[in-house]
Amino acid sequence: MANLAPPQTNTSRSPRTRGVSSMHFKSATTGVATKTMRNELNRLVQTVSDPKAKRVFDMEMQSFFYLFTRYLTEKAESQELEWDRIKSPAADQIVPYDKLPDVTSPNALNKLAVLKVNGGLGTSMGMTGAKSALEVKDDMTFLDLTVRQVEHLNTSYGVDVPLVLMTSFNTHEDTLRIIKKYANQQLRITTFNQSRYPRILKETLLPAPKSAEDDKKNWYPPGHGDLYNALHHSGVLDQLIAEGKEYLFVSNSDNLGAVVDHKILEHMIDTQAEFIMEVTDKTKADVKGGTLIDYDGHMRLLEIAQVPSEHVEDFKSVRKFKIFNTNNIWIHLKALKRIMENEGMDLEIIINPKTMDDGQPVIQLETAAGAAVKHFKGAHGVNSDIYSLEHGQLVINPSRMFENTPVIKLGDHFKKIQQFQKRFKKIPKILELDHLTVTGDVYFGRNVTLRGTVIVVANEGQRIDIPDGCILENRLLSGNLTMTDL
Repeated sequence: MANLAPPQTNTSRSPRTRGVSSMHFKSATTGVATKTMRNELNRLVQTVSDPKAKRVFDMEMQSFFYLFTRYLTEKAESQELEWDRIKSPAADQIVPYDKLPDVTSPNALNKLAVLKVNGGLGTSMGMTGAKSALEVKDDMTFLDLTVRQVEHLNTSYGVDVPLVLMTSFNTHEDTLRIIKKYANQQLRITTFNQSRYPRILKETLLPAPKSAEDDKKNWYPPGHGDLYNALHHSGVLDQLIAEGKEYLFVSNSDNLGAVVDHKILEHMIDTQAEFIMEVTDKTKADVKGGTLIDYDGHMRLLEIAQVPSEHVEDFKSVRKFKIFNTNNIWIHLKALKRIMENEGMDLEIIINPKTMDDGQPVIQLETAAGAAVKHFKGAHGVNSDIYSLEHGQLVINPSRMFENTPVIKLGDHFKKIQQFQKRFKKIPKILELDHLTVTGDVYFGRNVTLRGTVIVVANEGQRIDIPDGCILENRLLSGNLTMTDL
């Protein structure tokens, strides 16, 4: 791993004294931690015997090392966004969707590829495999519906839009097995694996794994911001460009509202924008998601992890930060290649603390795909408007009374997918629902209708069963089974 070299620091050779500043101490510590990590990564690389696999792993460890040294440097220098310099985006930085011109020809679709970020596991919901394999509606999974979306696009317009799946080491084998059933569908599917980085032991700042083949629990996929690096290093970026593809639409595999929109694609071509982020109006349910900001005249993504603790409530408020990042992103492929081969990307680091099964605290350094907005020319947001199922895509129901989706908050009893499915005999009708909160041991029967604001609270040791055919409209249902008008 000869290319690994520590970054320049302000480390002094003079002995430490009480008069040495804390900044000097941090810089000296950073230098030691950097050198130690470099040696450990070199050792990890040497545990790979196959020359080709060794080169790939070496490249991954170099990318991780660069992220790690940036983390140490920023930590030593206490680099934070200055809150007073943060402004809401200017009018020309967020384009309303209804201002986009109508599309007359589908020809631009031939220049498009669709990428789904498919690296997430459903462990928080009690699943053991890829989250995209979860059944959503009519026995179809997230991945099934995605394939239907893209296939419908190809057959309807006579175009060739390929589907690209970015997997992680957690989901790669699972995904390859699942996509075999799509062999006869009208679309091409390409997969590539995102990076695998070593978890960092919090106390020692050393990598958790002892060898390249160490247990999966010692590694992590470094967030969807790794998309650009992995796309470039896997060769898929060059492959798409060679096929004549110019634009890439990226979204999460579990986001069925993320569909190819011709108007946004045409708008991107017309404005020659290199990057477009789909945003939507923020609601009280969207308190933690990222938002676009103007920082010294430049567009940037602001995530809650970057917000100083004293300003977290300001961030959650809808007064100053009115838009919400959907993580649906449009990218000009040749611009991406230019950036990756020239200046590269320094995406804001998100520090994700975790605890190992043995109780040992570790750190994961991650990045967000939307943070790349600052690297592209002409980058801006498009404020999209909401959904029934048509050809695998969610479409806003014209009968819906409210402009926004309802706010739905389900308690801990509903977190695991098995419990969730057990507690709903059938998903309630929520066409006229504004807000739903459910906590405690609650079960819903078939053909239940929810309207307005509905709150159901089962107290400790009690159980509430909502009977078949029940209609709840603006109701509070508590543990003693009393109903109160709101």
